[in-house]
Amino acid sequence: MVGKYKVITLCGSTRFKDAFMEMQKRLTLEGNIVISVGLFGHSGDDEVWTEGTKEMLDDMHKRKIDMADEIFVINVGGYVGDSTQSEIDYASKMGKVIRYLENPENKCTFG
Repeated sequence: MVGKYKVITLCGSTRFKDAFMEMQKRLTLEGNIVISVGLFGHSGDDEVWTEGTKEMLDDMHKRKIDMADEIFVINVGGYVGDSTQSEIDYASKMGKVIRYLENPENKCTFG
């Protein structure tokens, strides 16, 4: 927590840019500090695919998880790719609360 504000890092496939933006807005209006991705590689930010950049961004996102109280997984249609699963595993290992946009296997959901 930063002051009275919970810190939430958004995780998920960057193909869901609209869902990221919607949840960032919603969670912010609910009084949370929201940390998101810096680039949307699957939604047109081609810089992600230059040599070494995706690896840097993946590592950077884990540092964003370190700063958070919890993560919120943008799993539209239940989709969780390899990078997102790696972030979920890392957050779990670090003892972070994990919430999901859509309910995978009866886990905690947003609502």
